[in-house]
Amino acid sequence: MLYFGFEMKAIKFSLNIKQLPLFYLGFVCIVLGAWLFYMRDADVLHLFAQQSRVMITMMFGAFIAGSSPEGSASIAYPVFTLFLNIMPSDARNFAFAIQSFGMTAATIFILNKGIKLEWKYITFVALSGIPGLLLGTYYLLPLVVPSVAKLIFVSLWLGFGIVLWVQNKEAIENRLEALPRLGKWDKLALILCGFCGGLISSLFGTGINILSYCFMVGYYRLSEKVATPSSVVIMTIETIIGFFLHAMLIEDFSSTSQFMLLACIPMVIFFAPLGAWTIQYIPRRRVAQLLSVVLMLQYVGAMWVLRPAGIRLIYSLCLVLISVVLFALLSQNHRYSKIRV
Repeated sequence: MLYFGFEMKAIKFSLNIKQLPLFYLGFVCIVLGAWLFYMRDADVLHLFAQQSRVMITMMFGAFIAGSSPEGSASIAYPVFTLFLNIMPSDARNFAFAIQSFGMTAATIFILNKGIKLEWKYITFVALSGIPGLLLGTYYLLPLVVPSVAKLIFVSLWLGFGIVLWVQNKEAIENRLEALPRLGKWDKLALILCGFCGGLISSLFGTGINILSYCFMVGYYRLSEKVATPSSVVIMTIETIIGFFLHAMLIEDFSSTSQFMLLACIPMVIFFAPLGAWTIQYIPRRRVAQLLSVVLMLQYVGAMWVLRPAGIRLIYSLCLVLISVVLFALLSQNHRYSKIRV
């Protein structure tokens, strides 16, 4: 009996070794090695003590980024601007930078583990999001008041969170594991969704992921467990380009954003993949409910930070109502309601 038990443990251990995400582990080793060399060479290890609150925030932000269509900026922005007195522009640029590491790590983990993705969704939205990101960065960003844009952003997504919560509180409905053949209008809709998402991402460092997710889950009835990792891959592509734009071309990447980035790299390359791994073992309805809670907390956090009053508060409440109506109509008149899965 003892010998049999030992053999079973050995077999189980062998299977686990084969299932290890080796490409992800290789990525982690390369990034951590380069990061540690730079930190020692530049003598900036003291950043850990100075950026401890930022690091703790990004542990939660990275986990949410890996386990939901929300980027880590949705968690970091309220905390940074309210409690840490960080400028909105620094928070946005930091979001692009840190997601370039965290969401890249999550994407490599997702691909390495063979987690199910919807490639038609990824291809059309990610590619059309690039011109939207470029246009928004150079022409839209200088014209928009950050507080007003953020208010619009969180108000719209709160409406989706409410509709998603109500839907998943009721009977479980069928969801697609993959999109059927797309017609030309479907492709055009995905391209438009990606372009608008790129514009939004240029303002906040996140946006294309949640916008396209709302469309895929609401209109196409794509399963949340497929749409979520797919949105992570999309945001990875956009955030790398956004980081390159601000760090290399526009050159508005401040020392504040740089110090936060250096301190948080080890956090996000572990916690974002941890979120992507956790999502595999959570029931579909719980995934949707988790996202609803995140969207509601994001709205509360933004209200606390922005403290809108008068006409801005009325605008926000009207946007929430309009968003609820639009997403409810979108869900009731979905594209593939007759397809069984």
